[in-house]
Amino acid sequence: MNDMVKIIAGSSSQKLGEGIAKAFGSEMGKVIIQRFSDGEFSPSIEETVRGKDVIIVQSTFPPADNLMELLLLIDAAKRASAKRIIAIMPYFGFARQDRKDKPRVPIGAKLVANLLTAAGVNRVITMDLHAEQIQGFFEVPVDHLYASTLFVPMLQELNIDNLVIAAPDTGGTKRANAYAKLLGCDLAICYKQRKVANQIESMTVIGDVKGKNVVIVDDMIDTAGTLCKAAEMMLENGALSVRAICTHAVLSGQAYERIEKSQLTEVIVSDSIPLKDGVEKSKIKVISTAQLFGDVLHNLIENKSISDHFISI
Repeated sequence: MNDMVKIIAGSSSQKLGEGIAKAFGSEMGKVIIQRFSDGEFSPSIEETVRGKDVIIVQSTFPPADNLMELLLLIDAAKRASAKRIIAIMPYFGFARQDRKDKPRVPIGAKLVANLLTAAGVNRVITMDLHAEQIQGFFEVPVDHLYASTLFVPMLQELNIDNLVIAAPDTGGTKRANAYAKLLGCDLAICYKQRKVANQIESMTVIGDVKGKNVVIVDDMIDTAGTLCKAAEMMLENGALSVRAICTHAVLSGQAYERIEKSQLTEVIVSDSIPLKDGVEKSKIKVISTAQLFGDVLHNLIENKSISDHFISI
């Protein structure tokens, strides 16, 4: 165990933080969060971090309190004289706001990068950014890992016959094509048109899926509307079965219910965002990212290369 490294986690990523600490060979540092009646909160690191590398694990999915908590933890570590502060953000919130797609809108991802830098972060480790160019929004090093490191070997072990990898929309074509090349199989694409966000107007399938077992690959599931509609379209076009692999299980609104009622065989996600308690999720399988983050963190602390620890897509 390295005594000069302290791993802590925000409230949204406690379980994953414990897994990363275990994979790294360390124990979790103690953090107390004081909450006031008006909703304000103040985190406190209950162990000395002076001169140490402080690793803060926190996914910044909604509500925005998760992002604010991460910023406060970074500030606390900086003011406690930490040598270096590394933020492990398995899910990077606001990543869909990576550009101005119409007048008078913010670039939220850039704002978050500025906030993290201003708070005092020295390095960011994240996974499957919605837009890879977000790495360029930072003035500090960003290690962008890929869940394909976990998902590709899993698909190889499943040894699915007549496999076809599918993209749920044209924006995910690059990711799906990379999976298809790694697995040596064909590619299909769902072409969708929307009038407003989270509401599909029409969808068609590009590619041959008849008599095939389809695996839809995406970086996140939000409302699951696109995913479930894509699965229906694949089956209507003659697919034998449809699975889905998605890194970030945002799963908002009626997503859990939609997945359970859908024709999907299963949905495989990472633990970058914890699943909700008290909802039906029999079709959802979770793959842990703790060992991957732990191994990468170990190499970073030891100043070793991390190139062998992820499959680039």
